[in-house]
Amino acid sequence: MDITLVGGVPVEAQEEITARIHMPSKNPMQSGTDNTNHWVVSFEGGKRWQNPNMGWCSSGNPVSNVHLNFQTKEDAIAFCEKTGWSWIVLPSAPKKKLKVRPYAKNFSHDKRFRTSTK
Repeated sequence: MDITLVGGVPVEAQEEITARIHMPSKNPMQSGTDNTNHWVVSFEGGKRWQNPNMGWCSSGNPVSNVHLNFQTKEDAIAFCEKTGWSWIVLPSAPKKKLKVRPYAKNFSHDKRFRTSTK
């Protein structure tokens, strides 16, 4: 189902919208990994200028600050195609595999793990 006709966005503005689909990085201020396996649709900023009234940065793109979350990459792509936006998928960073060792290995007398403190 194509919803571009009922969306209310002019055809000229729809052609300019490019959506970026990416998996955001984990928040460095938190150690948990919950809420990190989702995909985000964000948009290009467009032209910006300094507002003469307040001195704030203004933009002609009304969706430049919109971020949409999806469970899978395919859902995000399907939504962009349904709304008529052109889209690009940014590669996600590879996940690091952690070495899981027992706490007792810190005190082992095995020469591979023993380090000198002098």
